[in-house]
Amino acid sequence: VPMPYRNHFHSHIRMRVNEIEDYTSSVLSLRAEYQSDIRILLGYEAEYDAELFPEMMNEIQKYPLDYLIFGAHFIPNEYAGFYSGTPTDSEKDLAAYVENVIAGLCTGVYTYLAHPDLIHYLGPEDIYEKHMQKILDTANELHTPLEININGIFFHKAYPLRKFWEMAKQSGNQIVVGFDAHNPALFSDEDSIQKTEALIESLGLEILSEIPIRKPVL
Repeated sequence: VPMPYRNHFHSHIRMRVNEIEDYTSSVLSLRAEYQSDIRILLGYEAEYDAELFPEMMNEIQKYPLDYLIFGAHFIPNEYAGFYSGTPTDSEKDLAAYVENVIAGLCTGVYTYLAHPDLIHYLGPEDIYEKHMQKILDTANELHTPLEININGIFFHKAYPLRKFWEMAKQSGNQIVVGFDAHNPALFSDEDSIQKTEALIESLGLEILSEIPIRKPVL
């Protein structure tokens, strides 16, 4: 999602605010062209930065936005924090990640939480369980699904993390599967899809057959 960063900071991974109109026009044009073949929605994978959130929402809500996916990549943001996928044994970082995710979920604007197990914590398992259980409990309270991310398997990431999904199974969370297709080749990568299916089956997880789209309205 475009973030209204200050101090002339320019992200290398996301579009800029002044590109929203072109992106929107492109998606709506494709929606009209293929309306008889496929359902096309307008959305973003979005961060939650408490300081920038109101301005971010103000900018993207100027357009006919259908949904947001929550991905907590940078805590608290790209220029003043850490990347969640960086290996760490810091309980402080783990707690900061969990705090950010819970705050984002509580806004009520996100359809689901992408790769909730992105945080790459290498410390004691009981510490991991103590903090990550808070995400599971909050997601349940808010009826927000959690996403098993095929992209993590495709690129051999540390997620999906079996331990986390064992906890999600125990807690009865709603679960969806997402491609997170930074690379279009992922859609036809049978190996990644089969490995994801095998993980789901081995854990006995029930996957939602349809994702309830949550309109991102404050």
